[in-house]
Amino acid sequence: MTTSPPRLPEALTVLRELLAAAPLGLATPGRDDAARVARGVADQVDDYLLPRLLDLDAPLLTVIGGSTGAGKSTLVNSLVGAPVTTAGVLRPTTRAPVLVCARADAGSFSGDRVLPGLARVTGGDGGPGTVQLVVRDDVPTGLALLDAPDVDSVVTSNRDLAGQLLAAADLWVFVTTAARYADAVPWDLLRTAEERGTALAVVLDRVPPEAAAEISADLTAMLDRSGLAAARLFVIEERPLADGRLPEDQVAPLRNWLHGLAADQEQRAAVVRQTLGGALDSLQERTAAVAAAVEEQLAVAGALHDAAAAAYDAARDGIDQGVRSGSLLRGEVLARWQEFVGTGEWMRTLQSRVGRVRDRVAAALTGRPAPAESLQGALESSVEQLLRAEADRAAERTVTAWRALPAGPALLAGQERELAGVSPDFTEAAAAQVRDWQGTVLDLVRSEGADKRSRARLLSWGVSGTGAVVMVAVFAQTGGLLGGEVAVAGGTTAVGQRVLEAVFGDAAVRALAERARADLDERAEALLRYEQDRFDGRVDAVAPAPSAVDDLRAAARALAEARRA
Repeated sequence: MTTSPPRLPEALTVLRELLAAAPLGLATPGRDDAARVARGVADQVDDYLLPRLLDLDAPLLTVIGGSTGAGKSTLVNSLVGAPVTTAGVLRPTTRAPVLVCARADAGSFSGDRVLPGLARVTGGDGGPGTVQLVVRDDVPTGLALLDAPDVDSVVTSNRDLAGQLLAAADLWVFVTTAARYADAVPWDLLRTAEERGTALAVVLDRVPPEAAAEISADLTAMLDRSGLAAARLFVIEERPLADGRLPEDQVAPLRNWLHGLAADQEQRAAVVRQTLGGALDSLQERTAAVAAAVEEQLAVAGALHDAAAAAYDAARDGIDQGVRSGSLLRGEVLARWQEFVGTGEWMRTLQSRVGRVRDRVAAALTGRPAPAESLQGALESSVEQLLRAEADRAAERTVTAWRALPAGPALLAGQERELAGVSPDFTEAAAAQVRDWQGTVLDLVRSEGADKRSRARLLSWGVSGTGAVVMVAVFAQTGGLLGGEVAVAGGTTAVGQRVLEAVFGDAAVRALAERARADLDERAEALLRYEQDRFDGRVDAVAPAPSAVDDLRAAARALAEARRA
């Protein structure tokens, strides 16, 4: 059983919501352009596509747009035959666009059917965020004229609003002048009209009469080369204004054409179909552009994650190497180990007669202030230093790598110094983990020796001393030791291991060391995971969900299916 495709407005709404929420949080090269495209589609769906689909017989909305000082307001007043809009004397000006319609059509524009984000005002300029609605009895039904801001205004909000209003038009009447018709900004918008299939008329204003033929021919050729040969061209010669309006013979051809569209339902419907179809057609390519940008976001997010993972994997390897190499059995740890087990005669006696260990160990410990605890303290400090050093290096490596990646500098957001080292609570957390690890080792010793207490009591080291030997055994590999350190640290560790083997057995001793090492690895992993999450969390907070690209493309396909249904 197959399901029928969703109706066109429903499919359009789904696509609009996905584009409006397009996940473009990472500062990738294509992010800003894609965000403008997504915002433009969302605005056009709200301002034009949905309203027009839901009311195909609504009046023809004709937006008069163009360059700064091109004479748009004068043209609107001349078309209506009354001063319905005021030209901006000072440039740039920020004022509400003016929408003029017949009284019978006022209901189509007084609500939020078209341009729902702009409030309607009557009787004067309502300021930014509004549309001034002017109702006239002498404007034909079926036609509405909207005087838009300058498309090349130096005020960003004016430019954005002009683009939004043009995207809401059934018909663009684009006004330029003989002096500025080749400017880049107007042609960018004209190309946009061509890409979207928008119905278009071009008004060439202020043309010297003696150059009218030459200039109009040049502009016509430019329109042809840009794929806009179907655009109607109206030429208005430069003549003195009468009561602030263009001479009647200059404005009459455009007015008659517009009134003819209003009066002929079939012609009006053809204009609507052209613009509506062109806008819907353009959504596939525009959505594809946004989807490609979201795909770029995913790729960049992956690279950022990979950089952090590589840095912290190196830290894990560094900690593992530090544990296995025996390098922790130097310095203070070595001194405390010597203090704990004794040296020279003690070791020789122990090697010759393991049975005398009790007496030798007791003699070695007599009068010494808690040597097992001193050894554990030295180990604690040494392990903490290893953990911090590797975590610091991983943080610094991540920051360095992110500086060279797209979106990385923006994610660091001026916090490079703080992020290039461990988090503020790392030192305390590492100390707690190492202390807990030592407690776990002592618990393992208690558990392993529970059924051998009679033999364990012969060992004057007790649980604490035995645990200390197990801890040293975790770091007993001599790959990182040299010379005398091998003889003293490695050798005494081996002797200590013999004592433990005499008490627990060879297999049990190996198991104790392996379990102690595994527990330490888990704790180091937890610390590094927490540190790496500082970086991964920054990426995850703004990166797209893995399904985001597929969702956009699926919505575009659903829209295409709905159009064919």
